[in-house]
Amino acid sequence: MAIKIILLDIDGTLTNSKKEITAKTKETLLKAQEQGIRLALCSGRPEQGMYQWAEMLEMTTHNGIIVCYNGGKVVNCETKKVLYEQPIPIEDAKAVLEHVKKFDVSPMIDKGEYMYVTDVFAHDIRPNMANLPEVFNVMQYEARGNGFLLCEKRDLAEFVDFNLNKILTFGNPDYLKEHWKEMKEPFIGRLNCMFTSPFYYEYTAIGVDKARAIASAFEPMGYQREEMIAFGDAQNDETMLNYAGIGVAMGNADEGLKAIADEITASNEEDGIALTLSKYIEN
Repeated sequence: MAIKIILLDIDGTLTNSKKEITAKTKETLLKAQEQGIRLALCSGRPEQGMYQWAEMLEMTTHNGIIVCYNGGKVVNCETKKVLYEQPIPIEDAKAVLEHVKKFDVSPMIDKGEYMYVTDVFAHDIRPNMANLPEVFNVMQYEARGNGFLLCEKRDLAEFVDFNLNKILTFGNPDYLKEHWKEMKEPFIGRLNCMFTSPFYYEYTAIGVDKARAIASAFEPMGYQREEMIAFGDAQNDETMLNYAGIGVAMGNADEGLKAIADEITASNEEDGIALTLSKYIEN
């Protein structure tokens, strides 16, 4: 069956370690759209932080789709129509934001062009990761990388009176590894709670995942999963790779993801997306 949808994680998949889309990968994806194949960017990133990549790939003129917040929301990036959304209920959001006050983590929530935090100066962690500096300014990375303005609120739990698609917290990896079970415990069976990097721990509505969002958006349009190919590198891509007709793990992917993938391609530094797509679409 011909490929009609290309599903793409962003960080570690579409972009390389410099947070760039390589020329060959970009060229391949532009050609795919010219042939009538639709692109869908599927990421844990907020909606605000995904349009820059959609614009680079000309998805805003090819009815491209963005699946943001790890599947919490799906938007047509040309029309801005919301195709699917599953936010955290307000009472649950307040409970999370109250609970995380007990821990040495910094919560971040977004609405529109703003990211709301309690302290814009509480930002440095020691990630102990080869591709990051010894001391890493997470808040600058998150705000600038996603195009947010920062705004302080004395109490985020009191401030929130609107639905959130995600609550993101960050902290030192060693600390999170020690305390994540306590951070999760009150919300077991109530919310999705997960690591999205060694220094990010996040909360989304129960049942939110990339596959459910993709199915909810594309199946009503008449697309079948057998017509989709998905590329990813991390554990939060697992449902997407399992759902798509062809699930492809990047060469740099988590070993668990490689184990469930239909194919393993080259890394995000080596045009893995373009290499695999050359087998399924016309050059």
